[in-house]
Amino acid sequence: MDNIANILVVDDEPNGFDVIEGILFTEGYQLQYSASGVLALKRLENQQIPDLILLDVMMPDLDGLEVCRRIKANNQWSHIPIIMVTALSSPDDLARCLGTGADDFIGKPVNATELRARIRSMLRIKRQHDELQATLQLRKDMADMIVHDLRNPIMAIDMACAILKRSELTDKQKRKIEQIISGGKQLETLANSLLMLAKIESGKLLLNLDMVDFNNLVKTVVNNYYAIAEQKNISIEMDLADPGQQLAIDSLLIGRVIENLLSNSIKYSLSKSQVKITVEYPKSNQTILQIYDQGYGIKDEIKEKIFAKYEIGNIIKNATQTGLGLAFCKMAVEAHHGNIKISDNQPQGSIFTMELGSKV
Repeated sequence: MDNIANILVVDDEPNGFDVIEGILFTEGYQLQYSASGVLALKRLENQQIPDLILLDVMMPDLDGLEVCRRIKANNQWSHIPIIMVTALSSPDDLARCLGTGADDFIGKPVNATELRARIRSMLRIKRQHDELQATLQLRKDMADMIVHDLRNPIMAIDMACAILKRSELTDKQKRKIEQIISGGKQLETLANSLLMLAKIESGKLLLNLDMVDFNNLVKTVVNNYYAIAEQKNISIEMDLADPGQQLAIDSLLIGRVIENLLSNSIKYSLSKSQVKITVEYPKSNQTILQIYDQGYGIKDEIKEKIFAKYEIGNIIKNATQTGLGLAFCKMAVEAHHGNIKISDNQPQGSIFTMELGSKV
């Protein structure tokens, strides 16, 4: 926030603005005026964001209560403190003002001393909010840089292991190197997921769209997981509609989504069970992928939040669970204007469904 606070006064009566301007003349604020709620909202839409809004309640067309409600419902504007200026004085009326999200209120006729005090209080809170947001953003930027730089030592570990594998080693040494390689790949996957999530959340991720045969993409991913599934004595079955549909997608992103879903299904499946992957094309512009497992299943109360960052389902012994994989899947699919959900498999397990449409 600049040293000079910017205050937007919204009042259909110009005299109301004149009164407030006279009261605040010596305070050094930069005052802006909108003669209606509609004009105030247009000002915000044009990125003219004030530090504080003084909002009259009784206005034609769009009253102050509705204007306040719309501002507080918008993520880009909700942080702006709003002081309602109202001639209404009953407890119910004041409760309605606060119920729309207003931060404070002051009665008419406006008391000069009270108005100055309330504005200073709200601007102090706004300044604290801005400082906190700046600190959080700095911390996030530093975390992103650290994660980005992690990939360099991971690559060095991978290269060193590749060199060691060409040496004469005992069986025990070979197993240890494979463990190091496996751990390195897990770290690399985690780092890439964190960076990808950061890009998607910031809106800086650019999709590299290309026409891709979806069946071939699924087969490529599944082929990499047969050996992993065999170690758990789990079989993988594919049922892909023929012919495969050509989709305009970012194959790297969607491929990783399929990898995450398939990896999860194998991780949480019971030994001697089956994981099934189906692909259907109900319409020429619609693709539905489903992955069925016969694992532990997901409780109903967890389904609502399973796609949030750092949320996990059942805690599984000896299984790596970061709570990032499904969050990445949701963001990547939604970046393609698709959707993803989870449901129960019968008699046991879960079904992950990814739907991609034509709006990509």
